[in-house]
Amino acid sequence: MSAFALVAETGSLTAAARALNVTQPAISRRLRELEAMLGVALVQRGANSLRLTEAGTRYAASLSEAFGMIRRATSALARARGPFRVRAYTTWARHWLIPRLPRFQALHPELTIEVVASIAPVDFGREAVDAAIRSGPGDTPPAPGAIRLQAITVAPFAARGAKGDSLLGGRARPDDWARWHAATGRPAPSAPPLLFESTTLAIQAAIEGLGSVICPPEFVEADLRARRLRALPGGAVAMSEHYWLLLPPGPVLPEARAFADWLLAETRA
Repeated sequence: MSAFALVAETGSLTAAARALNVTQPAISRRLRELEAMLGVALVQRGANSLRLTEAGTRYAASLSEAFGMIRRATSALARARGPFRVRAYTTWARHWLIPRLPRFQALHPELTIEVVASIAPVDFGREAVDAAIRSGPGDTPPAPGAIRLQAITVAPFAARGAKGDSLLGGRARPDDWARWHAATGRPAPSAPPLLFESTTLAIQAAIEGLGSVICPPEFVEADLRARRLRALPGGAVAMSEHYWLLLPPGPVLPEARAFADWLLAETRA
């Protein structure tokens, strides 16, 4: 049922498959199994198109209402038992989100945010997560209804007094040095960058004088002010990716809307 509900909401097998982190054939198989169980056609399939039948339209409307009731009941129970949970990348959470959270708490003292760090894809159907931050192409939402946040830019930094000859980076973005050199026209070193489990570790390694780190400038604002790091020549280069906010499918709950509005305001500021 969830597969059909997503197909009805997005109008696309591909988008529904992406949202559920499965293949498009798997979504098609689930639809056929549901139609066989119900004994009625829910979609009309064309060569390159798909649309709901009259029965499918009625069923989709009923499912949307039912899933909305389930989500609202689940949210009410979650608020009674705990905070609003956000899944985010470790470095983004550590260097961007958490330093700004006091401002959110000042605006919404009735809400508490719990940050869960992970680089794995989120599955709202199986995990107790209310929102997630993902990176992806700026022109292609990673899931239906995803909200585009700030563009990703990267620049090189090193400790003051350090040569910074060794290149440091995070495993989640292994190509940033190569893309930065290509964009700035600078010759790339022959040795590949040393990649850490997270960019946070690479930043700390640069602070200790082990080399130059490449990362979004906002991740090292405090280190630049404290003179633990210095910006290297070449400046910041915009990547093709953005950060995106993902919310569970269906009607947006009040606390999720408050968080989304606040995030958008912060990124625009």
